[in-house]
Amino acid sequence: MAMPISGFIIATLVALVGVYMGMSIYSNYNCECCDNKRISLDVKGLEEDFKSRLFGQHIASEVILKAVKGSLSTPNPKKPLTMSLHGYSGTGKNFASQLLAQNLYKNGLTSQYYHVFTATLHFPHVQLIDQYQNDLRKWIRGNVTLCPRSMFIFDEMDKMHPGLINAIKPFLDYTNEVDKVDYRKAIFIFLSNTGGDKINELTLSFLMSGKKRESIKLSELEEELSMTVFNNSNSGFWQTTLIQTNLIDHFIPFLPLEFEHVMSCVRAELKSRGVTNESIVATIASSMVYYPKEEKLLSVKGCKTVASKVNLYF
Repeated sequence: MAMPISGFIIATLVALVGVYMGMSIYSNYNCECCDNKRISLDVKGLEEDFKSRLFGQHIASEVILKAVKGSLSTPNPKKPLTMSLHGYSGTGKNFASQLLAQNLYKNGLTSQYYHVFTATLHFPHVQLIDQYQNDLRKWIRGNVTLCPRSMFIFDEMDKMHPGLINAIKPFLDYTNEVDKVDYRKAIFIFLSNTGGDKINELTLSFLMSGKKRESIKLSELEEELSMTVFNNSNSGFWQTTLIQTNLIDHFIPFLPLEFEHVMSCVRAELKSRGVTNESIVATIASSMVYYPKEEKLLSVKGCKTVASKVNLYF
């Protein structure tokens, strides 16, 4: 017997409700919620990653770990955590930021609360600076509204228009709310090559005088870094109110890498490919370029081209 029209409609509605409820439960189960289950710093994990995977950066490892722990453990921080990482390409600035995200968010680098802006990719045209400013403010506001524990990475700061940084200054200040949004639990990280000369110069002088790189202290570099990035017209921070008003919490140097660190990078790359061949590690590391010409103490490109070098052997 055919089902009456009214019965068919009711049955269809029940089925649809069931499907909706099933999808809702599935969605809620798989969603990335902004809570302590999905966002919680694995302190031991980050510490171990810095120790075993971020080579030659004793200052950066210590400062980042302490800064993030302090910010996240404070129920009501006075401002967002704002760090500026400096050093030449291949020293680990991007990698350190990624390790932090992997140990903070349950979804790691795929987390919807982890955002990366690259100057040459996202803000390439100077004539569109006004549009970029508006878009950037809206993007940050929208994402912090979604989750206060959002992280924003600004890469290639030395290629970024200073106006963009001034545009987000209100979000980084000592204030409870900006247009009814609280930004104090967010994390802002700036990556830049600016100051690399000073960092490399100091590191080289330590090594040439027989001292170990581990004896270099943050206090010997931090103030000079802040002055360098403020006065350098190619820094992205040039004459910005961000520095004038002391809104950068930490200027963190990434030191140039030595031969032993490049060897560690080679081992890590080989391991990621399932290869164990200690006999070729030194050979690959030696194929990199080092300076000064005679002493060959420091790697010119850090670990930047290690993967490409390994490709030549496997």
